[in-house]
Amino acid sequence: MDVAIIFGSASDKEKMAGAAKCLDEFGLEYKAYIASAHRVPELLENILKEAVDSGAKAIIAGAGLAAHLPGVIASKVTIPVIGVPLDAALGGQDALYSIVQMPKGIPVSTVGINNSYNAAMTAV
Repeated sequence: MDVAIIFGSASDKEKMAGAAKCLDEFGLEYKAYIASAHRVPELLENILKEAVDSGAKAIIAGAGLAAHLPGVIASKVTIPVIGVPLDAALGGQDALYSIVQMPKGIPVSTVGINNSYNAAMTAV
């Protein structure tokens, strides 16, 4: 696997489809997962281990509302994490600010609201 795509709930699937489309266009292998950093942290840990063990070179993480998912992932892996703020409230600005303001040492590359295609371009 080249890239893992992770998003917090099934309702995010459509907004994250652009990432899969882009990766398909470039012929990169990916796997998509649904895992909330809040509701199923143990599942997320297992997914991250699987992604890293499978050779993933980057992780694209989509999150809305409090948008902890990309930051939590970045705190647990050493491969690049690209955060996609999703419009779940406040036009997605709340998610954008949550993702872009990571503390020193926990880098998360961030793209525009709902722009999972550009997240995949960054991974490419």
